[in-house]
Formats: sequence, C-alpha cells, structure tokens
Amino acid sequence: MPMKIITNYLDPKLCTFLGVKSRNEALQALVEVTNTSGKIQNKEEFLQALVNRETIVSTGIGMGVAIPHAKLSSYDDFFITIGILDEGVDWDALDSAPVRIIFMIGGPDDKQTEYLQILSELTMAIKNEERRKKILTLKSAEAIIELFANF
Repeated sequence: MPMKIITNYLDPKLCTFLGVKSRNEALQALVEVTNTSGKIQNKEEFLQALVNRETIVSTGIGMGVAIPHAKLSSYDDFFITIGILDEGVDWDALDSAPVRIIFMIGGPDDKQTEYLQILSELTMAIKNEERRKKILTLKSAEAIIELFANF
C-alpha cells in the first residue's frame, strides 16, 4: 500500500547520506540540508527546538530509527528530511540500538491532526523490517523516495 500522506512531504532534495559520529552532528547536518532547500526560516531556532525536544525524551524510537521533530508557529507546512547514516550513532533510543535512519519532521505548531497522521504513517512504514533493511541498501535519494511511494 503506497504511503498516502508522507509521500506529500518527501523530496529528493531533503534526503541525505551522512557520515556523522553523533546525534548532534546528525541534527546539525539535517538542519543544514533542509535550510539549503529553503524549508527552514531560522536554522538556529529550528536546531535549538530539535535539541530541546531531545532533552525531554529521546526521539530514537528503536529499530535503528529516530524521528526528531520541531513544530514552530512561524511554519505553514510540514516537511520531512531523511538522513541515512553510514554507521549507527547513539541516540539514547528506547531499545538502546544505534540509529542509522532519521526522519526529521518540521512544521507548524497548530496542525496537530496533520502532524499525528504523518507520525502515524511514518511509524507504520518503518515497523516493516524489510523496508528498513532496503532503505539502508539504497544509494540515491530518488530510490528512497520511490520506496515510500511504491512499497
């Protein structure tokens, strides 16, 4: 079944392969990629919102996946930036497993229903072990986006 909602927010320009060594480096790199694409209005503010969120509770949900997110009043639309790490990094995840796949979500703070739909669909998508393994074998942003469109 194609991913109905999240494919609206996926863009090859917002998909990157990272060789970072820590959670903070990963967050900084993802914010930089997203900022370069014009999706972030104030990258320092957005990065700080992500870091603040991580201090409340880790967004490492297990299975080698993290879903850092920040919702700010200055945003009109959601976006998802995907980061694939060549080596796992410690994310203080629920299952203590290192993270290699990151879905960073950003968007408005007043569209909670839409946000929950994105989060729900993303969570369902990554619970599929075959899909997670496949993501880690793909070498292009387009192939990763296509995986979500056609899986």
